[in-house]
Amino acid sequence: MNYQERYLLHHAIRAVIKGGQEIMEVYGSEFTVEIKEDKSPLTLADKKAHKAIGSILQPTGIPVLSEEGRNIAYEERRKWDLFWLADPLDGTKEFIKRNGEFTVNIALIREGRPVMGVIFVPVTGLLYFATEGLGAFKINVRGDYSESLDELIRSSEKLPLDTKAGKYTVVGSRSHLSPETQDYINALTKKEPELEFVSIGSSLKLCLVAEGKAHIYPRFGPTMEWDTAAGQAIVEIAGGRVM
Repeated sequence: MNYQERYLLHHAIRAVIKGGQEIMEVYGSEFTVEIKEDKSPLTLADKKAHKAIGSILQPTGIPVLSEEGRNIAYEERRKWDLFWLADPLDGTKEFIKRNGEFTVNIALIREGRPVMGVIFVPVTGLLYFATEGLGAFKINVRGDYSESLDELIRSSEKLPLDTKAGKYTVVGSRSHLSPETQDYINALTKKEPELEFVSIGSSLKLCLVAEGKAHIYPRFGPTMEWDTAAGQAIVEIAGGRVM
């Protein structure tokens, strides 16, 4: 990993953790919920995390496309060969339910491919990160990210984890399980009678695949690039596939 890649990974990790801290300040308060034009919910936590992420990524000189800042004209975005793709709060419905299953996602996109991914779980402090040439990792981070990047990497577990093969595990959405996805799972059950289904929110599903704790995450309903880009990078760099 060269100096430029280290610099970018360092900023991405700082950004997801800072975004997570902003989210947790709202999480413990009485917050209101707005409904966006696409019928999805929006809270103060989304907005504060978006602002915090932008302030940390801006010095990298790489443009940022965030779910909460997606009004950048396509004519401008289409020229970007390299850009950050962020979801400041993935799993807003889980945030509203206060079940802890929400994440902060940042991916680095180069020529249409996610080549770096960082995912932070604010409630638990779990951090997933991956970049090509280094590998995919998982660590529990408490408080600020104050240690050096080298120390963080040395202290992390490399993905996939050395987990014993058990039941064929399928992971799916807690809030967006479509009829098509359910039909696919039902068909899998005929092939894998011991199949175990795990329901969980946000990009945590892709993280479980990257860890090796889940075999597959099927989804046939709509999704957005900022929902999946960071998780795709982590899964693929850990040796999995996203199709």
